[in-house]
Amino acid sequence: LPPGGCRAFWGWLNAVFNKVDHERIQAVGPDRAASEWLLRCGALVRYRGSPKWQQDYNGLPTGPLGKYKIEAINATDSCIMYRGFDYLDGLEHVTDIKLEKCMYIQDECLQRLSETNNLQRSLQQLKIISCGNVTDKGILALHKLTNLEYLYLSDLPGIREKEKTFSVLQKALPNLELELDLE
Repeated sequence: LPPGGCRAFWGWLNAVFNKVDHERIQAVGPDRAASEWLLRCGALVRYRGSPKWQQDYNGLPTGPLGKYKIEAINATDSCIMYRGFDYLDGLEHVTDIKLEKCMYIQDECLQRLSETNNLQRSLQQLKIISCGNVTDKGILALHKLTNLEYLYLSDLPGIREKEKTFSVLQKALPNLELELDLE
């Protein structure tokens, strides 16, 4: 492989992993389809009523359609990217999302997250850590997540106007607990 060829290959493969299969969503339901997407990309999911994280794609629980509802997503070190975010639209029970060291997460992803109707209703906790492509614009976009109770931001070098950004967000979401660990 030529230098950089490996990275290009993985970029291509990650794009394939994030391609949304709408027929699959119809066939197996939104939670199962989203679980498959997230696990393919290296993320973990936790289902409502279960304490354990699901990380093995082949160990995904089977059962009646719609039995397993995603409650939490841990996307640490995963390759989830914007093109896969359609999978989130049908999820109605997600209360908790952690985005850590996600190289493909950028402002557009956070905008898309905050415009997802179901997440506006259900999401209570969001952690964004070491995502180098996130800027103030992405953080400001989160103001549409009206039920968000806790937001943790750490190691986000793209955030330039901290005070301004956080005061705007705090005004928009007065019940939000904002925890910052930023340089």
